[in-house]
Amino acid sequence: MGRKNKKYAKSLHQQAYERLTGMLAIGESKKTAMAADEAGGKIFSFNTYKTYAEHVRYFTRWVMQKHPECKTLKSAKKYVNDFLQARTDQVDAEGRHLSAWTIQTEAAALNKLYQIDKADPGRFQPPVRKRGEIRRSRLPAARDRHFSTTNNDELIRFCRGTGCRRNVLQRLTGDDFWTREKMEMKISALEKRQSGKASTPTIRELRLLTILQEALQVFPDQDCFLFHRGDKGGRNRFAPIIGPDKEQIAARMRSTAPGKKVWEHVSSNADIHGYRADYATAMYRMYARDIDDIPYDRINQGSGRAYQGDVYCCRNDDHGRKLDKAAMIKCSKALGHNRISVVASSYLRGL
Repeated sequence: MGRKNKKYAKSLHQQAYERLTGMLAIGESKKTAMAADEAGGKIFSFNTYKTYAEHVRYFTRWVMQKHPECKTLKSAKKYVNDFLQARTDQVDAEGRHLSAWTIQTEAAALNKLYQIDKADPGRFQPPVRKRGEIRRSRLPAARDRHFSTTNNDELIRFCRGTGCRRNVLQRLTGDDFWTREKMEMKISALEKRQSGKASTPTIRELRLLTILQEALQVFPDQDCFLFHRGDKGGRNRFAPIIGPDKEQIAARMRSTAPGKKVWEHVSSNADIHGYRADYATAMYRMYARDIDDIPYDRINQGSGRAYQGDVYCCRNDDHGRKLDKAAMIKCSKALGHNRISVVASSYLRGL
């Protein structure tokens, strides 16, 4: 005989999968949803969905092992904090705890799954993230033994000069190389069509026009750009090619036929995030002013004292370090981020 109550026939894994899948809102505007206060129950990025699904599986597996009597997602909710605390206390064979980044991601996944509001007093408070505790792309890793820097020298130089994310690097083709002259010609053609002198540009072409104009405005001194197609969040952008290997990178792009991949294989052991950090640091050094040369251009309303509006003061364990905001904005645009705090905490090194 079958179960009398069919809703208990599904495992916790299946129930969680269906709930998360029901939140997918690919193609919808997150900005519009946030303005309408409807973003809480939606997931707008497929990569975010995959990340949340992975960590929710850890939770449901833990509940099934520790509390086998729990059969529904609703009844499992009371164990969220116990699970997150167990993950916070967990140590590996070398006695190291999971990073604060991992715990915060797992908390975010479960908060999304159960729609736990930030104002909820029972919401789990994960450990604070500290820059000094970041291990990713900072220290030697086991996978480094399987990656030859000699055999992959050109790839490493390419990454350090372009700041590509792995997904962009893997799909990069010969026609993703743009000179300033080519960009200006494309802008002129699209503006002429926009003014009504030719056929009206499509929405895709108008978006292209916007990112072309932004790139040339942010980087007026650069003449070679890479088109980062379908980057994080599905966004497109242009970023300058910089550094001592600029000509070598441009030559490889020019020698690759349109539609053909620049890199047929990108090793999974390549530290792409580390190379992006090298790109960001090189760009910051290229544009940064000496802190003492930045003018005191604003007045503090409380004290009446002048201060440097273009100086970014780092916080937490990096307290006391000062950076040039204008240079950080350029780094942020080139990396495909919208917050300079991310540049300070995750990319700039050795300054």
